[in-house]
Amino acid sequence: MPFINVKTNTHATQAQQTALKTKLGQAITAIPGKSEDWLMVGIESDHALWFKGGEEPAAMVEVSIFGNASHNALSTLTSHITGILGDTLGISSDRIYVKYSETENWGWNGSNF
Repeated sequence: MPFINVKTNTHATQAQQTALKTKLGQAITAIPGKSEDWLMVGIESDHALWFKGGEEPAAMVEVSIFGNASHNALSTLTSHITGILGDTLGISSDRIYVKYSETENWGWNGSNF
């Protein structure tokens, strides 16, 4: 039950958004037990976002997961995410923050897991 939300001040075309969704679906497997089968992705392009006081391309990525993941798995996912945003939108990895949230309470289909 992961959710990845990407906020960026760059413009992402529909084709780029689809590519991001697909690549993030592959990247989530860096966390054991997670797959695209349960992944929800949000992409907010053209977002009002400043980093280090400037308007150069930047992104804030929030990853929420049900349960826990190892530091290694999260580090691997961060590497994948920054690479994907670099390749797809041209955002430098030093202008991307990735924030993780882990929870034991996750609702779906009218109840909680």
